Amino acid sequence: MNIAKKQKVIVVGGGIGGLAAALALTRQGLEVLLLEQADKIAEIGAGIQLGPNAYAALDALGVGEAARRRSVFTDHIIMMDAVDASEVVRIDVGEAFRKQFGNPYGVIHRADIHLSILEAVEKDPLIQFRTSTRIVSMDVSENRVVLIDSQGNRHEGDAVIGCDGVKSVVRENLLGDAPRVTGHVVYRAVVDAANMPQELRVNAPMLWAGPHCHLVHYPLRAGEQYNLVVTFHSREQEEWGVRDGSKEEVLSYFEGIHAVPRQLLDTPTSWRRWATADREPVEHWGNARATLLGDAAHPMTQYMAQGACMALEDAVTLGEAVKACEGNLQAAFSLYESVRIPRTARVVWSTREMGRLYHAKGVERTVRNSLWAGRTQPEFYAALNWLYRWNVAQCLEA
Repeated sequence: MNIAKKQKVIVVGGGIGGLAAALALTRQGLEVLLLEQADKIAEIGAGIQLGPNAYAALDALGVGEAARRRSVFTDHIIMMDAVDASEVVRIDVGEAFRKQFGNPYGVIHRADIHLSILEAVEKDPLIQFRTSTRIVSMDVSENRVVLIDSQGNRHEGDAVIGCDGVKSVVRENLLGDAPRVTGHVVYRAVVDAANMPQELRVNAPMLWAGPHCHLVHYPLRAGEQYNLVVTFHSREQEEWGVRDGSKEEVLSYFEGIHAVPRQLLDTPTSWRRWATADREPVEHWGNARATLLGDAAHPMTQYMAQGACMALEDAVTLGEAVKACEGNLQAAFSLYESVRIPRTARVVWSTREMGRLYHAKGVERTVRNSLWAGRTQPEFYAALNWLYRWNVAQCLEA
């Protein structure tokens, strides 16, 4: 008898991680109740980057082809010095890269990757989802979990997965720790290709690294649009959150930047402003019947473009842990955390260091610009093996 078929898991949060987790769990025969506080299951934001590890996870979830159809596969990953417009790094992500890592490097609109997973979720008879459901409290006992929403409704299951982002209610109930507000502000916009300067219509994520700031741009939706992201160290006391931004604020942080990247700041007609946060890695995310996934477990800044990728890896690994433990959720959660916590902690810490390199100035900028001089493409690939060669076959290996 497959005991997993009798169990129901509550997934809190209908973002990329929550949808992926629901799909991974039903592939192991579990029933899933997916709860989302918004009035519809959708995704906000602009573009995201997907490394080979993300496509490996999407394939394991059965949605890889749908995501590929909506992706733009890039030719290079490029870092430029935003002060003098010199090239710092160029990684070829063509055929040799794909052979090394088994998958391409792509970029996609966040709504499109979300939709690629949502389509499969909506067809899955083992998944029920409810919108406009904001969890306010939860009780995790030895044999059951009970969640109460803001309308007083009870939701019962055998386990709960918190996929509810940086301000996770599930995490607050389990751990009670506070996010680490970075003081770094991110502005995001999507612009039509016709409004992009011709010289910057490059089929690559191109990052312009400046003192205490940087800009990134890359194509979306078959090159019809471009994603534009600018980041700077704020002068204000920031609190995590999202609001509309202003061109005037952006321009005030990008003085001294070369004219080529600076012209990008004139292209958007509107901006959205994110004050970013991450968390210090911890030894445990939950307990016998509760755990965390994605930003609820390990929020990270954007400097390595791995936030969504790690959430997808989490989901696949969770499903494989349930399979390996033959439906014993307590054992599965323990196994899942034992492999995911060290890996995601490494990414969180590596991301912080990458942000420091991007925003270097003075002597540190000079050192940064010399770090990769003369490095061959195979040497770049070797340095990225730990991150990009992840796949479902070895996801449970420590």
